[in-house]
Amino acid sequence: MEIKYNLKPPSERRSEPFVPEGDVGFGVRRTDHMFVMDFYDGEWRDARIVPYAPFELMPGTMALHYGQSIFEGAKAFMHDDGEIYTFRINKNAERMNRSAGIMCIPALDEAMQVKAIQALIDADRLWFPRQDGACLYIRPFIFATEDRLSVSPSSRYTFCVMLSPSGVYYKAGFSNAIRLLITTKYHRAVSGGTGASKAAGNYAASLRAAKAAAEMGAVQVLYLDANNQQIEEVGAMNHFHVLKDGTVIIPKFTDTILKSITSLSIMDLAEQLGCEVRQETVMLDKFIADIQAGEIVEAGGFGTAAVVSPVGSYIFEDGHIVTVGDGQVGPHVRRIYKLFTDIQNGKVQGPEGWLVKVPHWHES
Repeated sequence: MEIKYNLKPPSERRSEPFVPEGDVGFGVRRTDHMFVMDFYDGEWRDARIVPYAPFELMPGTMALHYGQSIFEGAKAFMHDDGEIYTFRINKNAERMNRSAGIMCIPALDEAMQVKAIQALIDADRLWFPRQDGACLYIRPFIFATEDRLSVSPSSRYTFCVMLSPSGVYYKAGFSNAIRLLITTKYHRAVSGGTGASKAAGNYAASLRAAKAAAEMGAVQVLYLDANNQQIEEVGAMNHFHVLKDGTVIIPKFTDTILKSITSLSIMDLAEQLGCEVRQETVMLDKFIADIQAGEIVEAGGFGTAAVVSPVGSYIFEDGHIVTVGDGQVGPHVRRIYKLFTDIQNGKVQGPEGWLVKVPHWHES
């Protein structure tokens, strides 16, 4: 599908490389433009890049009432050659369509999703922050736009991609391990629901639990299954732990766990990491017992924004605290984080096809 360009006048858009004076922040800035296309009359159409601006929505827009909305999160990086490279956005496109199927949203051609992201980055490439550890955070999303009050799938949708020039996720460096709340009161998802999709409503539903975690001095929640027996995932990332022999364990994916592209990538990197990475059902009681016995020496979360979030301790709702190892960021987690980010930034060769250079399509 041809993409139409309706860019801001040259005098109103960035004309020089973005060199931040201080902290860029993560997810707080926007570039000059966004990609938009619409679904109506049974097909996706009208692909365009336009100035970043508010949407005009009717009060009866179905996404506002019934939550039919999904999104993705990806990153692009500038390498030493001055070019911008996207990281595995084809996997994000695949996952977007899995989410769409769960949420009764029409699929969008994966090649078109990739083209949309590349075209927008190309148009706004001067917005890449010239700063160590920086990236362009990529947010594609789809929401229902039909003006109808009916609990049923919409007949109209909008697909949009926006870019957020972002700095390093860890402002103080990769040095502090976080605490998670293990909750038996709150549950992220149940079998047969929308847990395996990146649906907006899943994140809205997590806010109350996150607030409870913060009140107990934890950063996020580690969710259990509906029977409070198995470890599932953290609020915004997949969980993992490391055995004393260096083996990395990730809970098996189910229809209540979102498949993290970072987790999938770590599994593919097992040989380069020099350790076994496997998935298995993780029972809470055994997990805690293995921490206390020293069989589990490190733990954390995998996700796009932070890549790896080291976990130093867990707190239960009764206030009981369990510390992993010495409670600090361990060597295995550091090695995983370094290899992954070195691949993303072009310092180390990763698997073929993971990084794709953004083409120079549009002349300003």
